[in-house]
Amino acid sequence: MARLAAILKALGRALGRDQKSIWSLAGNNFFIVSAIVLQDAGTFIYLIIGLVILLPLSTDPLRKIPASRLRLWPLDRRERWILRAVSPWINPMTWAIAALAIWMAHGKVTVGLWGLAAGLVASGFVLSSLKITRGNGLWRRIPHFPGPLNQLIRKNLRAILCTLDLYCALLLSVSTLAFRIALPALPREAFLVLTLLVTVALSSYAQCLFGLDGKGGLSRYRLLPLPGWQVLAAKDAAFLLVAIPLTLPLAPLTGIGAALMALAIGHRNSVNAPRPQVRWRFSTGAAFLPRGLAQVAAMAVVASWIFYYSALFLIPCAAACAGSIWWYGRSIERMLKDG
Repeated sequence: MARLAAILKALGRALGRDQKSIWSLAGNNFFIVSAIVLQDAGTFIYLIIGLVILLPLSTDPLRKIPASRLRLWPLDRRERWILRAVSPWINPMTWAIAALAIWMAHGKVTVGLWGLAAGLVASGFVLSSLKITRGNGLWRRIPHFPGPLNQLIRKNLRAILCTLDLYCALLLSVSTLAFRIALPALPREAFLVLTLLVTVALSSYAQCLFGLDGKGGLSRYRLLPLPGWQVLAAKDAAFLLVAIPLTLPLAPLTGIGAALMALAIGHRNSVNAPRPQVRWRFSTGAAFLPRGLAQVAAMAVVASWIFYYSALFLIPCAAACAGSIWWYGRSIERMLKDG
């Protein structure tokens, strides 16, 4: 039992360190804007954030141990069964579901609410063991793109798919689409607000485009026969390939303008002040004051211009993004040369 106790203790420490990273939410534009602007009216937004956070918090603790290493440990069959049975109780979410079950027995929580919470936690537990969340997962089969930036774009798309920002934006977009199909038409102004919320949900990632590349990212880019602006353009292309489909059920031209502005302003922090990021967490950009606020304000201004006046405002948005790519691409080249 001493061996099992040591393993469980190490698993508890690893899980605790991992769950502390959930506080990256506090530096995310989407959370800050929802808390400041929407306040009590943002209940649905807070629900979406909570649902998205719940899945990575509910992962199987044994996934922290590589399968090849676990097979090599000197544990007999009985010890492996005990480890499998006890390890879920290291996760605080298991205790939370047990507490809800006790409250349900006393009539303080409905059966439906307990079933929803238990189902979400179980989904996170099961999904963490499936291949789609590991190295050879489903999103490794991203289609190819023409041109020399093909593999870079595919790599950057995989990185975006590993952020919680995307899934907040996806839930907002899908919810709006379902509402449009099932219920009466929304007021026209609602599409502007919802489009802004979707793009703001992605905006923090635009401030840390290199955050998931790891320590060896710069070395790998140094080996590529590409100028700096193309490295940055591949990041932007992946971002737009995600942002544009998500705004199609809303106001797509407005979404494109807001996404271009998010990138144009986000390049500065992505290149000059890169912040390491953690997969399956919210992106943490620069401090909301002043960088995040400037980014969100610029997105709101250009989105309003495009939505209320003319789609021609997309031209200066595209020009601003292209100029930013060229300018900060030069900074990337200097970084690559300096080593």
